[in-house]
Amino acid sequence: MTDIQFIERDGKREFAVIPIELYERLSVALEDADDAALFDSVRAADDGFRIPAAVAHALLDGEQPLKVWREQRGLTQDALAAKAGISKAYLCQIETRKRVGALKTLRAIADALAVSVNELLEN
Repeated sequence: MTDIQFIERDGKREFAVIPIELYERLSVALEDADDAALFDSVRAADDGFRIPAAVAHALLDGEQPLKVWREQRGLTQDALAAKAGISKAYLCQIETRKRVGALKTLRAIADALAVSVNELLEN
């Protein structure tokens, strides 16, 4: 590493002027290091929850999230309603968008489906 020029102020190095080739190599290395750090932070925060492709496609097509997740889990309306402690009629009304569902109810359904409440909310 030659050809580095230092600029001093009051007898202390304050700036370094480096050849452009060295700067470009350092820029690439720094970007790679930033990418690696970002990857590591995302990986550390990963909770392991994955959305299956079939669910993602159905949601993007505008299908009702609760119904999509129920079907993904292989549950009938009767089975999910029993597991969540609600009536089948209430569940049906939520799935057909006739009712929104109280937060307490959505929590019970989310627990029964092993998803977060956010996964059941429509955008």
